[in-house]
Amino acid sequence: INLEELNYKPFPFLLANTFEDKISKDSINNYQFEWKYDGIRIQLIKRSENLSIWTRGQELVNESFPELIEKMSYIKDDFVLDGELLVWNFKDKIAMDFSHLQKRINRKSPTKSIKIKYPIIFIAYDLLELNRRDKRKIKLKNRRIELEKIFFKWQNEKDNNISKIFKICDLIYPNDWEDVLNYKEKSRENNTEGLIIKNKSSIYTSGRKKGIWWKYKVDPMQLDAVLIYAKSGSGRRAGLYTDYSFALWKDQELVKFASAYSGLTNIEIKELDKWIRKNTIEKFGPVRSLKPEMVFEISFEKIQISKRHKSGIAVRFPRITKWRKDKKIN
Repeated sequence: INLEELNYKPFPFLLANTFEDKISKDSINNYQFEWKYDGIRIQLIKRSENLSIWTRGQELVNESFPELIEKMSYIKDDFVLDGELLVWNFKDKIAMDFSHLQKRINRKSPTKSIKIKYPIIFIAYDLLELNRRDKRKIKLKNRRIELEKIFFKWQNEKDNNISKIFKICDLIYPNDWEDVLNYKEKSRENNTEGLIIKNKSSIYTSGRKKGIWWKYKVDPMQLDAVLIYAKSGSGRRAGLYTDYSFALWKDQELVKFASAYSGLTNIEIKELDKWIRKNTIEKFGPVRSLKPEMVFEISFEKIQISKRHKSGIAVRFPRITKWRKDKKIN
């Protein structure tokens, strides 16, 4: 690879597959275990005095996170690091909810107050290149050793002040596969989504290759909610009502708490579309308010307090997991 021709762009990202039970038949010593953070996956690149922050979606986000550029520029070596960008609670040493990070994303010139209110940290978990030497074909267990060595060196270099904005991911050392499950179930306590499991003998390749990385996520939260609004879809779903809003009871009133558009089969969508047309109370352009009769099981990853929503809460990645025709609305 001619690294000059890369024009300081990131390597193709390696992605994790969903956990497979069959790997628990292997020795636990074959794998590296890390917390799965809910931040922005990035590659931080320094080549010839040029520093760049690239997201998985090939976006350059230097302007949104100038303090990371400033602090990391003190490092004399060139490097490519793969890791996670997070808003960090330095007092409790845990990641803040993704909603805090959203306050920083796409903000071109964050003010001093924004930077203080939503302080960021970059947690590196892989070393892909060091001083123009491509490390991706080296086994993960050896890349980890190199990452630890170079991190220790950088921390101890004169004038470096990177410790507040940059660290390497902590490794987890479960005793057996049952202990792995215990760590996964405890992940919400430190505001993570579960575990990432990595084959120690694997190289760093591109895409979602089998047998390399797995995400072992904590089970989603679930609750039953009442359908109160429906909106017509677009594209292949044009002509059908496929975007739904759901409510929960609060002091004898149904209050909207989430919207979702995935999880139903095509047959269920068509059946529900017919019901929506027959049970509309009012129309507001493409939106219909509905008779509060249908109950759905909604799954989501996180729940948090929100002043922006009438319900007082916000949920992350809501989706429909079951049409509860067996349930009444109260």
